[in-house]
Amino acid sequence: EERIRLAGSVLRQARAPMIPQVNGMVVPSLRRFGLYTMDGAGNIVTDMEPGKPVPINLPDFLIGTQASWEVDLWGKLKNRKKAALSRYYASREAKQMLTTLLVAETATAYYDLLAYDREVRLLDETIRLQKQALDMVRIQKQTAVTNELAVQQFEVQLLDQQGLRTQVEQRITDTETLLNLLAGRYAREIPRDTAFFEEGSLPALQTGIPTRMLLERPDIRQARLELEASDAELEAARAAFLPTLTFTGGVGLQGYRMGLLFRLPESIAYSMIAGLAGPLLNRNMLQGEYGKTLAGRQEYLWNYRRRISQALLEADAEMKRIVNLQRVYETKRREADIISKSVSVSDELFRYGRANYVEVLLARQNALRVNIELIETRRNQFVSAIRLYRLLGGGRD
Repeated sequence: EERIRLAGSVLRQARAPMIPQVNGMVVPSLRRFGLYTMDGAGNIVTDMEPGKPVPINLPDFLIGTQASWEVDLWGKLKNRKKAALSRYYASREAKQMLTTLLVAETATAYYDLLAYDREVRLLDETIRLQKQALDMVRIQKQTAVTNELAVQQFEVQLLDQQGLRTQVEQRITDTETLLNLLAGRYAREIPRDTAFFEEGSLPALQTGIPTRMLLERPDIRQARLELEASDAELEAARAAFLPTLTFTGGVGLQGYRMGLLFRLPESIAYSMIAGLAGPLLNRNMLQGEYGKTLAGRQEYLWNYRRRISQALLEADAEMKRIVNLQRVYETKRREADIISKSVSVSDELFRYGRANYVEVLLARQNALRVNIELIETRRNQFVSAIRLYRLLGGGRD
Protein backbone atom coordinates (compact mmCIF):
# COMPACT_ATOMS: atom_id res chain seq x y z
CA GLU A 1 0.00 0.00 0.00
CA GLU A 2 2.83 2.38 0.82
CA ARG A 3 4.51 1.63 -2.51
CA ILE A 4 1.27 2.56 -4.30
CA ARG A 5 1.17 5.87 -2.43
CA LEU A 6 4.82 6.47 -3.32
CA ALA A 7 4.16 5.73 -7.00
CA GLY A 8 1.15 8.07 -6.90
CA SER A 9 3.33 10.86 -5.51
CA VAL A 10 5.91 10.30 -8.25
CA LEU A 11 3.10 10.46 -10.82
CA ARG A 12 1.85 13.80 -9.48
CA GLN A 13 5.43 15.07 -9.54
CA ALA A 14 5.84 14.00 -13.19
CA ARG A 15 2.60 15.71 -14.22
CA ALA A 16 3.57 19.05 -12.67
CA PRO A 17 6.12 20.27 -15.32
CA MET A 18 3.52 19.89 -18.11
CA ILE A 19 1.52 22.89 -16.86
CA PRO A 20 2.82 26.42 -16.12
CA GLN A 21 4.35 26.82 -12.70
CA VAL A 22 2.94 29.93 -10.98
CA ASN A 23 4.32 31.28 -7.71
CA GLY A 24 3.17 34.20 -5.61
CA MET A 25 5.85 36.68 -4.50
CA VAL A 26 6.25 39.24 -1.75
CA VAL A 27 9.82 40.54 -2.15
CA PRO A 28 11.15 43.39 0.00
CA SER A 29 14.75 44.30 -0.83
CA LEU A 30 17.38 46.96 -0.37
CA ARG A 31 20.01 47.80 -2.99
CA ARG A 32 23.00 50.14 -3.18
CA PHE A 33 24.85 50.69 -6.46
CA GLY A 34 28.50 51.75 -6.45
CA LEU A 35 28.94 55.43 -7.35
CA TYR A 36 31.52 54.57 -9.99
CA THR A 37 29.09 52.41 -11.95
CA MET A 38 26.65 53.33 -14.65
CA ASP A 39 23.66 52.71 -12.37
CA GLY A 40 25.18 54.55 -9.44
CA ALA A 41 26.32 57.57 -11.47
CA GLY A 42 22.98 57.77 -13.27
CA ASN A 43 20.85 57.44 -10.15
CA ILE A 44 22.57 60.25 -8.27
CA VAL A 45 21.43 62.82 -10.83
CA THR A 46 17.97 61.31 -11.46
CA ASP A 47 14.82 62.24 -9.58
CA MET A 48 12.65 59.36 -8.36
CA GLU A 49 9.85 61.86 -7.81
CA PRO A 50 9.81 65.60 -8.49
CA GLY A 51 12.47 67.08 -6.24
CA LYS A 52 13.45 63.67 -4.78
CA PRO A 53 16.59 62.05 -6.26
CA VAL A 54 17.09 58.31 -6.23
CA PRO A 55 18.36 57.26 -2.78
CA ILE A 56 21.83 55.75 -2.56
CA ASN A 57 20.31 52.97 -0.44
CA LEU A 58 17.34 52.12 -2.63
CA PRO A 59 14.43 50.16 -1.07
CA ASP A 60 12.36 47.99 -3.41
CA PHE A 61 9.03 46.33 -2.68
CA LEU A 62 7.40 43.85 -5.08
CA ILE A 63 4.09 42.03 -4.78
CA GLY A 64 3.01 39.79 -7.67
CA THR A 65 3.25 36.43 -9.39
CA GLN A 66 5.95 34.70 -11.36
CA ALA A 67 5.37 31.91 -13.91
CA SER A 68 7.50 29.54 -15.95
CA TRP A 69 6.56 26.96 -18.55
CA GLU A 70 8.66 24.51 -20.52
CA VAL A 71 7.16 23.73 -23.93
CA ASP A 72 7.27 19.97 -24.47
CA LEU A 73 8.63 20.14 -28.01
CA TRP A 74 10.04 16.60 -28.19
CA GLY A 75 7.77 14.69 -25.79
CA LYS A 76 10.28 14.57 -22.92
CA LEU A 77 7.78 15.64 -20.26
CA LYS A 78 5.02 13.51 -21.79
CA ASN A 79 7.22 10.40 -21.66
CA ARG A 80 8.25 11.09 -18.08
CA LYS A 81 4.57 11.31 -17.16
CA LYS A 82 3.87 8.08 -19.07
CA ALA A 83 6.71 6.32 -17.24
CA ALA A 84 5.41 7.48 -13.85
CA LEU A 85 1.87 6.37 -14.75
CA SER A 86 3.07 2.91 -15.82
CA ARG A 87 5.03 2.50 -12.59
CA TYR A 88 1.96 3.53 -10.60
CA TYR A 89 -0.11 0.80 -12.25
CA ALA A 90 2.79 -1.65 -11.81
CA SER A 91 2.71 -1.02 -8.06
CA ARG A 92 -1.02 -1.82 -8.03
CA GLU A 93 -0.29 -5.11 -9.82
CA ALA A 94 2.31 -5.93 -7.18
CA LYS A 95 -0.38 -5.46 -4.53
CA GLN A 96 -2.74 -7.73 -6.50
CA MET A 97 -0.02 -10.40 -6.67
CA LEU A 98 0.45 -10.27 -2.91
CA THR A 99 -3.31 -10.61 -2.45
CA THR A 100 -3.36 -13.67 -4.73
CA LEU A 101 -0.47 -15.24 -2.82
CA LEU A 102 -2.25 -14.59 0.49
CA VAL A 103 -5.47 -16.20 -0.78
CA ALA A 104 -3.56 -19.22 -2.12
CA GLU A 105 -1.57 -19.68 1.08
CA THR A 106 -4.72 -19.42 3.20
CA ALA A 107 -6.58 -21.96 1.04
CA THR A 108 -3.60 -24.34 1.14
CA ALA A 109 -3.41 -24.17 4.93
CA TYR A 110 -7.18 -24.76 5.16
CA TYR A 111 -6.98 -27.96 3.10
CA ASP A 112 -3.98 -29.06 5.14
CA LEU A 113 -6.18 -28.68 8.20
CA LEU A 114 -8.98 -30.75 6.65
CA ALA A 115 -6.48 -33.48 5.73
CA TYR A 116 -5.08 -33.59 9.28
CA ASP A 117 -8.61 -33.81 10.70
CA ARG A 118 -9.30 -36.74 8.41
CA GLU A 119 -6.07 -38.43 9.52
CA VAL A 120 -7.04 -37.99 13.18
CA ARG A 121 -10.39 -39.68 12.57
CA LEU A 122 -8.65 -42.49 10.69
CA LEU A 123 -6.14 -42.96 13.50
CA ASP A 124 -8.89 -42.92 16.15
CA GLU A 125 -10.70 -45.73 14.33
CA THR A 126 -7.44 -47.63 13.81
CA ILE A 127 -6.48 -47.28 17.48
CA ARG A 128 -9.92 -48.50 18.54
CA LEU A 129 -9.60 -51.62 16.38
CA GLN A 130 -6.00 -52.14 17.52
CA LYS A 131 -7.09 -52.12 21.16
CA GLN A 132 -9.69 -54.75 20.37
CA ALA A 133 -7.05 -56.85 18.61
CA LEU A 134 -4.68 -56.45 21.57
CA ASP A 135 -7.38 -57.65 23.98
CA MET A 136 -7.98 -60.66 21.72
CA VAL A 137 -4.26 -61.53 21.62
CA ARG A 138 -4.03 -61.32 25.40
CA ILE A 139 -6.94 -63.74 25.71
CA GLN A 140 -5.27 -66.08 23.22
CA LYS A 141 -2.06 -65.94 25.26
CA GLN A 142 -3.96 -67.01 28.34
CA THR A 143 -5.25 -70.02 26.38
CA ALA A 144 -1.75 -70.73 25.02
CA VAL A 145 -2.78 -70.03 21.45
CA THR A 146 -0.18 -67.22 21.16
CA ASN A 147 2.80 -66.11 23.19
CA GLU A 148 4.05 -62.97 24.91
CA LEU A 149 5.92 -61.87 21.76
CA ALA A 150 2.65 -61.49 19.86
CA VAL A 151 1.19 -59.42 22.71
CA GLN A 152 4.21 -57.13 22.71
CA GLN A 153 4.11 -56.67 18.92
CA PHE A 154 0.44 -55.67 19.00
CA GLU A 155 1.13 -53.33 21.92
CA VAL A 156 4.09 -51.70 20.12
CA GLN A 157 1.96 -51.10 17.05
CA LEU A 158 -0.74 -49.51 19.22
CA LEU A 159 1.79 -47.16 20.84
CA ASP A 160 3.15 -46.24 17.41
CA GLN A 161 -0.34 -45.32 16.22
CA GLN A 162 -0.99 -43.25 19.34
CA GLY A 163 2.32 -41.41 18.86
CA LEU A 164 1.44 -40.73 15.23
CA ARG A 165 -1.90 -39.30 16.32
CA THR A 166 -0.15 -36.91 18.72
CA GLN A 167 2.07 -35.71 15.88
CA VAL A 168 -0.95 -35.02 13.70
CA GLU A 169 -2.63 -33.15 16.56
CA GLN A 170 0.43 -30.87 16.74
CA ARG A 171 0.22 -30.26 12.99
CA ILE A 172 -3.40 -29.23 13.47
CA THR A 173 -2.37 -26.74 16.16
CA ASP A 174 0.40 -25.31 13.97
CA THR A 175 -1.92 -24.99 10.96
CA GLU A 176 -4.65 -23.26 13.01
CA THR A 177 -2.01 -20.82 14.27
CA LEU A 178 -0.90 -20.15 10.68
CA LEU A 179 -4.48 -19.51 9.52
CA ASN A 180 -5.11 -17.08 12.37
CA LEU A 181 -1.87 -15.27 11.53
CA LEU A 182 -2.86 -15.03 7.87
CA ALA A 183 -6.24 -13.66 8.95
CA GLY A 184 -4.51 -11.14 11.24
CA ARG A 185 -6.37 -12.15 14.39
CA TYR A 186 -5.83 -13.80 17.75
CA ALA A 187 -6.15 -17.54 18.27
CA ARG A 188 -9.62 -18.92 17.66
CA GLU A 189 -11.17 -22.14 16.42
CA ILE A 190 -11.19 -22.60 12.65
CA PRO A 191 -14.56 -23.89 11.32
CA ARG A 192 -14.24 -26.85 8.92
CA ASP A 193 -16.30 -28.15 6.03
CA THR A 194 -15.20 -31.78 6.20
CA ALA A 195 -17.87 -33.03 3.83
CA PHE A 196 -16.44 -30.90 1.03
CA PHE A 197 -12.98 -32.42 1.45
CA GLU A 198 -14.32 -35.95 1.48
CA GLU A 199 -16.97 -35.64 -1.22
CA GLY A 200 -16.09 -32.54 -3.23
CA SER A 201 -14.64 -33.04 -6.66
CA LEU A 202 -12.33 -30.85 -8.66
CA PRO A 203 -13.72 -29.07 -11.72
CA ALA A 204 -12.94 -30.69 -15.06
CA LEU A 205 -9.93 -29.15 -16.78
CA GLN A 206 -9.55 -28.59 -20.47
CA THR A 207 -6.21 -29.18 -22.13
CA GLY A 208 -4.30 -26.13 -23.21
CA ILE A 209 -3.83 -22.80 -21.46
CA PRO A 210 -5.05 -19.59 -23.16
CA THR A 211 -2.08 -17.25 -23.41
CA ARG A 212 -4.40 -14.33 -22.63
CA MET A 213 -5.01 -15.73 -19.15
CA LEU A 214 -1.29 -15.93 -18.44
CA LEU A 215 -0.73 -12.40 -19.71
CA GLU A 216 -3.29 -11.21 -17.14
CA ARG A 217 -1.20 -12.59 -14.26
CA PRO A 218 -0.38 -9.71 -11.88
CA ASP A 219 3.37 -10.36 -11.96
CA ILE A 220 3.40 -10.47 -15.78
CA ARG A 221 1.25 -7.34 -16.00
CA GLN A 222 3.64 -5.68 -13.55
CA ALA A 223 6.65 -6.70 -15.67
CA ARG A 224 4.94 -5.41 -18.83
CA LEU A 225 4.11 -2.06 -17.20
CA GLU A 226 7.67 -1.73 -15.93
CA LEU A 227 8.90 -2.40 -19.48
CA GLU A 228 6.54 0.29 -20.82
CA ALA A 229 7.84 2.70 -18.18
CA SER A 230 11.44 1.99 -19.18
CA ASP A 231 10.55 2.57 -22.87
CA ALA A 232 9.05 5.95 -21.96
CA GLU A 233 12.09 6.83 -19.83
CA LEU A 234 14.36 5.92 -22.75
CA GLU A 235 12.45 8.28 -25.05
CA ALA A 236 12.68 11.02 -22.43
CA ALA A 237 16.44 10.42 -22.13
CA ARG A 238 16.79 10.80 -25.92
CA ALA A 239 14.78 14.03 -25.88
CA ALA A 240 17.09 15.47 -23.20
CA PHE A 241 19.79 15.92 -25.90
CA LEU A 242 17.54 18.35 -27.84
CA PRO A 243 17.02 22.09 -27.18
CA THR A 244 14.47 23.18 -24.59
CA LEU A 245 12.07 26.08 -25.10
CA THR A 246 11.10 27.81 -21.87
CA PHE A 247 8.87 30.83 -21.19
CA THR A 248 9.24 32.77 -17.96
CA GLY A 249 7.48 35.90 -16.87
CA GLY A 250 6.02 37.82 -14.00
CA VAL A 251 3.55 40.59 -13.21
CA GLY A 252 3.00 42.60 -10.05
CA LEU A 253 3.13 45.90 -8.24
CA GLN A 254 6.52 47.48 -7.50
CA GLY A 255 7.71 50.62 -5.75
CA TYR A 256 10.45 51.95 -3.53
CA ARG A 257 7.89 52.85 -0.84
CA MET A 258 4.94 50.78 0.39
CA GLY A 259 2.66 53.73 -0.15
CA LEU A 260 3.44 53.73 -3.86
CA LEU A 261 2.63 50.04 -4.50
CA PHE A 262 -1.04 50.67 -5.21
CA ARG A 263 -0.64 53.84 -7.29
CA LEU A 264 -1.86 52.57 -10.63
CA PRO A 265 -0.83 52.30 -13.39
CA GLU A 266 2.60 53.69 -12.43
CA SER A 267 3.45 50.77 -10.06
CA ILE A 268 2.59 47.99 -12.51
CA ALA A 269 5.64 45.91 -13.45
CA TYR A 270 5.91 42.88 -15.70
CA SER A 271 8.45 40.82 -17.61
CA MET A 272 8.33 38.15 -20.35
CA ILE A 273 11.28 36.04 -21.48
CA ALA A 274 11.48 33.18 -23.98
CA GLY A 275 14.61 31.05 -24.04
CA LEU A 276 15.81 28.22 -26.28
CA ALA A 277 18.67 26.28 -24.65
CA GLY A 278 20.47 23.05 -25.50
CA PRO A 279 23.11 20.97 -23.70
CA LEU A 280 26.75 21.65 -24.57
CA LEU A 281 29.23 20.85 -21.82
CA ASN A 282 26.88 18.50 -19.94
CA ARG A 283 26.36 16.02 -22.79
CA ASN A 284 28.54 13.44 -21.04
CA MET A 285 26.15 13.43 -18.10
CA LEU A 286 23.18 13.03 -20.46
CA GLN A 287 24.93 10.22 -22.34
CA GLY A 288 25.58 8.45 -19.03
CA GLU A 289 21.92 8.82 -18.08
CA TYR A 290 20.87 7.51 -21.49
CA GLY A 291 23.19 4.48 -21.21
CA LYS A 292 21.88 3.67 -17.74
CA THR A 293 18.28 3.92 -18.93
CA LEU A 294 19.02 1.73 -21.98
CA ALA A 295 20.64 -0.95 -19.80
CA GLY A 296 17.67 -0.85 -17.43
CA ARG A 297 15.30 -1.24 -20.35
CA GLN A 298 17.12 -4.39 -21.50
CA GLU A 299 16.85 -5.81 -17.99
CA TYR A 300 13.10 -5.15 -17.86
CA LEU A 301 12.70 -6.75 -21.30
CA TRP A 302 14.57 -9.88 -20.20
CA ASN A 303 12.53 -10.06 -16.99
CA TYR A 304 9.25 -9.76 -18.94
CA ARG A 305 10.21 -12.56 -21.33
CA ARG A 306 11.46 -14.76 -18.48
CA ARG A 307 8.21 -14.38 -16.54
CA ILE A 308 6.12 -15.34 -19.56
CA SER A 309 8.24 -18.44 -20.26
CA GLN A 310 8.19 -19.42 -16.59
CA ALA A 311 4.41 -18.94 -16.39
CA LEU A 312 3.81 -21.17 -19.44
CA LEU A 313 6.03 -23.95 -18.10
CA GLU A 314 4.65 -23.81 -14.55
CA ALA A 315 1.00 -23.75 -15.63
CA ASP A 316 1.49 -26.62 -18.07
CA ALA A 317 3.29 -28.68 -15.43
CA GLU A 318 0.56 -27.99 -12.86
CA MET A 319 -2.21 -29.09 -15.21
CA LYS A 320 -0.36 -32.34 -15.87
CA ARG A 321 0.12 -32.77 -12.13
CA ILE A 322 -3.64 -32.42 -11.56
CA VAL A 323 -4.37 -35.09 -14.20
CA ASN A 324 -1.78 -37.46 -12.74
CA LEU A 325 -2.99 -36.88 -9.19
CA GLN A 326 -6.49 -37.90 -10.25
CA ARG A 327 -5.09 -41.18 -11.57
CA VAL A 328 -3.11 -41.71 -8.37
CA TYR A 329 -6.21 -41.01 -6.28
CA GLU A 330 -8.30 -43.55 -8.18
CA THR A 331 -5.54 -46.15 -7.82
CA LYS A 332 -5.12 -45.46 -4.11
CA ARG A 333 -8.86 -45.66 -3.54
CA ARG A 334 -8.99 -49.12 -5.12
CA GLU A 335 -5.92 -50.12 -3.11
CA ALA A 336 -7.56 -48.90 0.11
CA ASP A 337 -10.70 -50.96 -0.63
CA ILE A 338 -8.63 -54.10 -1.19
CA ILE A 339 -6.40 -53.60 1.86
CA SER A 340 -9.49 -53.00 4.04
CA LYS A 341 -10.82 -56.40 3.03
CA SER A 342 -7.43 -58.00 3.64
CA VAL A 343 -7.43 -56.68 7.22
CA SER A 344 -10.80 -58.29 7.87
CA VAL A 345 -9.64 -61.57 6.31
CA SER A 346 -6.37 -61.60 8.30
CA ASP A 347 -8.25 -60.94 11.55
CA GLU A 348 -10.64 -63.79 10.83
CA LEU A 349 -7.86 -66.22 9.90
CA PHE A 350 -5.85 -65.24 12.99
CA ARG A 351 -8.86 -65.81 15.20
CA TYR A 352 -9.10 -69.42 13.98
CA GLY A 353 -5.34 -70.03 14.00
CA ARG A 354 -4.90 -70.09 10.22
CA ALA A 355 -2.69 -66.95 10.09
CA ASN A 356 0.07 -65.78 12.39
CA TYR A 357 0.18 -62.42 14.16
CA VAL A 358 2.89 -61.07 11.84
CA GLU A 359 0.48 -61.25 8.91
CA VAL A 360 -2.17 -59.44 10.93
CA LEU A 361 0.25 -56.69 11.97
CA LEU A 362 1.51 -56.26 8.43
CA ALA A 363 -2.05 -56.02 7.05
CA ARG A 364 -2.99 -53.38 9.62
CA GLN A 365 0.18 -51.40 9.01
CA ASN A 366 -0.37 -51.45 5.25
CA ALA A 367 -4.00 -50.40 5.69
CA LEU A 368 -3.02 -47.38 7.78
CA ARG A 369 -0.29 -46.38 5.32
CA VAL A 370 -2.54 -46.66 2.26
CA ASN A 371 -5.38 -44.71 3.86
CA ILE A 372 -3.04 -41.91 4.93
CA GLU A 373 -1.61 -41.83 1.40
CA LEU A 374 -5.18 -41.61 0.07
CA ILE A 375 -5.86 -38.59 2.30
CA GLU A 376 -2.57 -36.97 1.25
CA THR A 377 -3.37 -37.53 -2.41
CA ARG A 378 -6.77 -35.91 -1.98
CA ARG A 379 -5.16 -32.99 -0.21
CA ASN A 380 -2.54 -32.67 -2.98
CA GLN A 381 -5.32 -32.50 -5.58
CA PHE A 382 -6.87 -29.45 -3.94
CA VAL A 383 -3.50 -27.83 -3.29
CA SER A 384 -2.54 -28.34 -6.92
CA ALA A 385 -5.79 -26.68 -8.03
CA ILE A 386 -5.00 -23.74 -5.72
CA ARG A 387 -1.51 -23.53 -7.19
CA LEU A 388 -2.99 -23.46 -10.69
CA TYR A 389 -5.33 -20.67 -9.58
CA ARG A 390 -2.28 -18.69 -8.46
CA LEU A 391 -0.28 -19.49 -11.61
CA LEU A 392 -3.15 -18.26 -13.82
CA GLY A 393 -3.29 -14.97 -11.98
CA GLY A 394 -5.94 -15.59 -9.34
CA GLY A 395 -8.92 -13.29 -9.00
CA ARG A 396 -9.12 -9.58 -9.75
CA ASP A 397 -10.32 -6.78 -7.49
